[in-house]
Amino acid sequence: MGVAADDPEGQVRVGTFLQGLQEAGWTLGHNLQMEYRWAAGDPLRVRKYATELVALAPDVILANGNFSTTPLLQVTSTLPVVFVNVSDPVGTGLVASLMRPGGNATGFATDEYGVSAKWLELLKQLAPRMTRAAVLRDPGIDSGIGQMAAIQGAAPTFGVELSTISLRDAAEVEGAIANFAQVANSGLIVVAGAGANVHRNLIVALAARYRLPAVYPFRFFVSGGGLLSYGPNSVEPFRRAADYVDRILKGEKPADLPVQNPTKHEMVINLKTARALGLAVPQSLLASADEVIE
Repeated sequence: MGVAADDPEGQVRVGTFLQGLQEAGWTLGHNLQMEYRWAAGDPLRVRKYATELVALAPDVILANGNFSTTPLLQVTSTLPVVFVNVSDPVGTGLVASLMRPGGNATGFATDEYGVSAKWLELLKQLAPRMTRAAVLRDPGIDSGIGQMAAIQGAAPTFGVELSTISLRDAAEVEGAIANFAQVANSGLIVVAGAGANVHRNLIVALAARYRLPAVYPFRFFVSGGGLLSYGPNSVEPFRRAADYVDRILKGEKPADLPVQNPTKHEMVINLKTARALGLAVPQSLLASADEVIE
């Protein structure tokens, strides 16, 4: 897991995964043993943990996101890996193709890059006066390049100038957002990744402090006070991953299990946050939202 052990979202994801395994007949301490590693967004730690887990020679490894999956596949080309919430698994070289992964990894992808442009579109709808946006992304994740390119491609259409903020550590994030917020009509686009997850409370607090409209990749950012999110459900793939782990434990190969894309995207709007920012949410946006937090 890319987040810390006490991260509430991480605990929900693992709990959902375990529930799925139990439904398939696997019980901790009976016919199943689990080893956990929580990297807390630290690139050095995640590489160390990847090496540790491979050395244990487990029957299968579950990896959350590109942040955790890429180091694992650099360490092993034989142990089965099921990944969850990974962006562009083909383009980043994690699998040969979606239908036939071909190697020792398969799992569940998050988004195509077109969703990244959708973030900018939604943010512009919420804050039509916005003329500049900072994209907060983890520089160590390969898929971030494609996401940034999609946002850059859409920016001229919406008359928005882009810059980037790296999600390496809290002090850097705080300083960069404070500096960026000095110019009016600015907004934030937060790209999915371990860095965004680890620093989400800080990012949401800074967006509120500097009155910056912001769009996020998952619902849990908005339930924590963020303005708007658009993306797939971040927990459900862990239930589906339990099925793949079950099938691998019963003899199937990752190479034969197709990578699955999200079945649905959800938009969540926090009206309380919108009011605090002085934003009037268009009725068309409210009507198309999957959830509105009052």
